[in-house]
Amino acid sequence: MVLSGSAEPCAQLVVSSIGVVGTAEQNQRHSARFFDVLTAQLGLGPERIVIRFYPLEPWQIGKNRTVMTFL
Repeated sequence: MVLSGSAEPCAQLVVSSIGVVGTAEQNQRHSARFFDVLTAQLGLGPERIVIRFYPLEPWQIGKNRTVMTFL
């Protein structure tokens, strides 16, 4: 993966959730926590990490032969 024009080690975290990653304020708090863990565990600088947040609706997740809307 190339990040900011560099092939140096980097990471991308994709976070998908129902009702937890829907606002900038929520994601700012999540981002800070994720960056703390990722920089410590991976030894990467924060400039080498990208986090992508995807809010989901219950009907977009299948589980147990149905979707989360009905569980």
